[in-house]
Amino acid sequence: MALRIVLIEDEPATARNLKFLLQETDPAIEVITMLTGIADSVEWLGKNTGNYDLIFSDIRLNDGLSFEIFDKLTIEVPVIFVTAYNDYALQAFKTNGIDYILKPFDDKELTQALAKFKRLAGNPPPADDSYARLQKLAESLKGNTAVYKQSFLVHFRDKMIPLTVKEIAWFYTTNEIVQAQTTDNKNFAIDFTMEQLQNQLDPTLFFRVNRQFIVHRSAIREVVFYFNGRLLVKTAPESNEKMLISKARVPEFKAWMNT
Repeated sequence: MALRIVLIEDEPATARNLKFLLQETDPAIEVITMLTGIADSVEWLGKNTGNYDLIFSDIRLNDGLSFEIFDKLTIEVPVIFVTAYNDYALQAFKTNGIDYILKPFDDKELTQALAKFKRLAGNPPPADDSYARLQKLAESLKGNTAVYKQSFLVHFRDKMIPLTVKEIAWFYTTNEIVQAQTTDNKNFAIDFTMEQLQNQLDPTLFFRVNRQFIVHRSAIREVVFYFNGRLLVKTAPESNEKMLISKARVPEFKAWMNT
C-alpha cells in the first residue's frame, strides 16, 4: 500500500526537490498534495482527515510558524519537520513530531526518517517519550556553535570574484533564480536557494522578509505601515519591487529590529 504524504513547504523549488527525493527513496510514496502556508494547510487538512499517513512540514512558513496549524487542528498522523532552523526542536516534538531534519537535507536523512516512521507505525511511543527524546536533542543542538557564511564566489564577466556578506543589501529571487543586490547597486547570481541562504546567513544580520526577499539589517532605511496590517520595508539602494511583510510576521520582524 502506498504511503500517502502531505508536504507543507512555502518554497516551490524546495517542495519539488523534497518530493523528488522522497519518491526516489521509495517509489511507492504518493505525495498527495503540496501546501504552502498556514491558511491553506488548515483548510485542506481539516477537510481531508484520514486521507494521508504522514506530514512533512517546514516550520517557518511565509505566513507564520507551522505550529499554528497544529494548534488549530487535531492532527492524528505523525509529522516530520524539515527546516533550516534548529531553535524549534523542542516545540516540534510536542506536536506529533517523530523526527527533525535540518536543511539542506539529503536522501540518507530522508531514508532514516521514513524508516523511523515505519518502525513506529502501529506502535507509537508514549508522548512523554517523544518529549524526552526531543528535549535531549534540543540540548545537544544548543551546544553547537553556528558558523555563518562570510562570502560568496560569484561570476563577473569572464571570471569569479568573492562577494562578502557585508557588501550585500539583500537577496531576492525571481523565476527561481536567486540574486544578491549589493550596497553599490550591483547584482550577482547566487548558486543557493533562499532556504539554503536562510540556513547559512547570520540571523542577527539578515531577515526573511517574504518568499522573495532576504534583507540585510544595514540596508533598511525605514519601515512604512501598509494595507491590511502589513509593513513595507524601504531600503538603500531602493528595490524595484515592494518588500512587504505579512501581518502575521510583523511581531517577529519588530522583535528582530529591536535586538
